Amino acid sequence: MIKFSCEKVLLQSAISVTSRAVAQKSSIPALEGLLIHADRELTISGYNMQTGIRTKVSANVLQGGDIVLNARLFGDIIRRMPDDIVTFTADERHMVHLNCGDADFDILGLSARDYPDLPEVEDEYSVSIQQKTLRAMIEETAFAVSTNESRPVHTGALFEIADMGLTVVAVDGFRLAMRREKLEKLEGGAFSFVAPGAALNEVKSICADSEDLASVTLGKRHLLFEVGDTELICRRLEGEFLDYKNAIPRKNPISVVADTRSLIESIDRVSVVISDKLKSPVRCLFDHDKVLLSAKTGNGEAKDVCRLSGDGQRLEIGFNNRYLMEALRYAPADAVKIELNTGVSPAIIVPTEGEENFLYMVLPVRLKNAE
Repeated sequence: MIKFSCEKVLLQSAISVTSRAVAQKSSIPALEGLLIHADRELTISGYNMQTGIRTKVSANVLQGGDIVLNARLFGDIIRRMPDDIVTFTADERHMVHLNCGDADFDILGLSARDYPDLPEVEDEYSVSIQQKTLRAMIEETAFAVSTNESRPVHTGALFEIADMGLTVVAVDGFRLAMRREKLEKLEGGAFSFVAPGAALNEVKSICADSEDLASVTLGKRHLLFEVGDTELICRRLEGEFLDYKNAIPRKNPISVVADTRSLIESIDRVSVVISDKLKSPVRCLFDHDKVLLSAKTGNGEAKDVCRLSGDGQRLEIGFNNRYLMEALRYAPADAVKIELNTGVSPAIIVPTEGEENFLYMVLPVRLKNAE
């Protein structure tokens, strides 16, 4: 027997968070469900053998126990219930009775014995950072995480913790994104790891826009992210991550400063003629205090001019419009410095002044001279 009561809003929020880690289809039916564990408090867990999320919910537990419920069905029922107190009762045959206001449901659960245990994470190293900072750092680098499975280590982001700072780096062969922030608290010295991109997207959604701390714990094979009452556990990615410090060229003779938004809008304008079928690089001619942008495909030709400060020395260089636009869109600054060298060297985008808390590198696309 299991018996507890809980506010619908709390239960619904816990189900929506943990359902993100539930397997869509699995040969183990229990993995398509949520594990409900009632003890002194209520814990709900979802796990797809790669990523596990569990969260605590304050509930009035009258009788403890464990049961697994189909995540989609349970979520759909709770979401449709009136905003009131949900009472949950399960018997020995795994029949579950849910009641809230005038609504009643009876559904069949599964035995919790078939539910795999979430991995334990030995506390080797850990670090704490404000939730909103962690969320921003993931968001501003995750777009550059590789989707190419041939280099599995690059399907994640590198976290480097050293000198009271956290650096997050993502790279996919065409571009690189790096964010750096100071840390509040560091236990156990410098360490680094690679976290899977898919798990980081979930961490980002769990983090609130608050100054409350989130902690990251590094185990031998797994990582534990703790955010409030919620824990996310995922595997570490193994392998040799790009030596990014040596991959970024910093002796660049050309440097211009652009208003981030104006440059995005200019690229967006000339991108109108580019489509999935008709691809073309955006041709950029960096001149004195301006950049001339153009693109030409079977759809037509588009040109625009964006004002800058600095001399581009009439350097002509082509970029994939999406890669350049994403780097600018995620750069957390109203103005950026763009460092350039030759038409075949990467563009480096950094803050205009102060600490380099972000750096984006975009590789160019070769231009055909005849265009």
